[in-house]
Amino acid sequence: MNIITQNSKLKSTSKEMGLRVFNFGIPAYKSASGKVTCPFADKCVKYCYAQKGAYIWGNVKPAFERRYELSKQDDFVEIMVSEILKKKVDYLRIHDSGDYYSNEYIYKWFAIANALPSVRFYSYTKSIPLFIGKTIPKNMDIIFSEGSKKDELIDVNIHRHSRIFSAKSELEQAGYVDASKNDLMATKWFNTNNRIGLIFH
Repeated sequence: MNIITQNSKLKSTSKEMGLRVFNFGIPAYKSASGKVTCPFADKCVKYCYAQKGAYIWGNVKPAFERRYELSKQDDFVEIMVSEILKKKVDYLRIHDSGDYYSNEYIYKWFAIANALPSVRFYSYTKSIPLFIGKTIPKNMDIIFSEGSKKDELIDVNIHRHSRIFSAKSELEQAGYVDASKNDLMATKWFNTNNRIGLIFH
């Protein structure tokens, strides 16, 4: 099993930026056993990109399940650190599918990031309440994703956050930076604007 992979957007981003950008994903919304992997997802469940297309083809869906089971293991941190080093990752997107489902799981990712200070980690999340008050490692960028059950916790003037638009012109008019094609444009290392825009697809 490939623990970390590259979806088409990250392959394109890697080529454009000359960097090794990978992702780690778990099942979107619910696991096969019914465990909720996106506990604060709201309306997005109906149109989630990670529940259709290439995300559910062939062996892809079972691979997400295996990664989810791996994330619950006591040795998850050690396994991930080894895998990231082996693939010489520059940037790791946590969750092109799924989300942070518990505090324990979040702290595992904090431990991974702290163990690899030269690697940069980033992710979109709707698990906003789980991050409020936490000290996030400097080499990690957490982007609050609108469309959660707790959007009222997002201060758009302070928090790095993302919003979905129907057209690029609408996105730009609202003062957001387009990260639809280049995934790294969502991160603090390539974009100082806290307003991240994505065009619906």
